[in-house]
Amino acid sequence: LLEEDFSSAEQSNSPDYDMVGRGIYQALRINPDCHFAADYAAVLKEAYPHIISELGGQIIMLDAKEVDTPYLDRKINFLRIMSLLDPKNAGLCMEIARTFADKGARLSTLHQAVSSWYAAEKYLKKAFELDADDRHTLYEYGEALYVLGRYDRAAEIWQKAASRCDETERRKIEARIAAILTGKLPLVPPVDYLTALAVAVEEHQAGRNDEAAAIIEDVLTDPVFSTQFPLNEIHFLLGTCYQEMGMMDEAAHAFKRS
Repeated sequence: LLEEDFSSAEQSNSPDYDMVGRGIYQALRINPDCHFAADYAAVLKEAYPHIISELGGQIIMLDAKEVDTPYLDRKINFLRIMSLLDPKNAGLCMEIARTFADKGARLSTLHQAVSSWYAAEKYLKKAFELDADDRHTLYEYGEALYVLGRYDRAAEIWQKAASRCDETERRKIEARIAAILTGKLPLVPPVDYLTALAVAVEEHQAGRNDEAAAIIEDVLTDPVFSTQFPLNEIHFLLGTCYQEMGMMDEAAHAFKRS
C-alpha cells in the first residue's frame, strides 16, 4: 500500500480495491524485479485495466519525444512492467534494450555505461530468442556484443542479419564483419572507452580540466573507436576543458569538430 493509504486501511480494517491497485502499481514502478512481480502484474492485467491503460499512455508520451536522462529510467521501468504482462513480446524486449543503449551512450550517464550496455545485451538476447529472424534485433544485438568486446559473437549475429537486409544495409554490415575478421578493431572494447570518458566527465566537473582533456585526447587517438562512435558531445566537452584552461586555439579546434 501507499503510505498515505495505511491510515484509511486501518480504519476500515482492510484496504479497498483502489488502495490495492495503487500499491501494486507503485511497487512495480519502483522495482519491476521485486518479489512476486509477475503475480502483481497479472493482478493489474486482470483487475485494473485502467492502470494498464495509464501505463501504456505514459510509454507513448515518453516515446513520442526526446526525453531527459532521468526519464529514461522511468521509461525502462514502464516497459519492463509491460514485459511482465506480455513476456513473449520480442518488441518490448527490443524497446527496453534500445533505451538501455541510449542511456549507456549519453554523456550524463556514461558512469553507468557498463551496466547499461550489459542490460541492453541481456534484453536483445531475449528478443533474439523470441524472434531470431528479425533483422533489427539481429543488428542491434550484434552492436551490443561489439560494444562489450565480444567481437566474434557479434560477427556471427551480423552474418545472420546480413542475409535479411537490403543491399545498402548488407554492405554496411559486411564491412563491419570484415573489419572484425581482419582485426581492425578498437584497441580496447568500446565500453572501456565509454567508462574512461565517464572519468573525464568527473574530472571536468571537479575542475581538473587538464586531466579530463588528457583522457579524452587519449580516447580519440583510437581511429577505429572515433570513427564508429562519433560522440559530438565529447568534442564539445574537450573544447570546454581547453577553454577553461585558456588554450583557445585547441578549444576552437575541438568545438569545430563537435
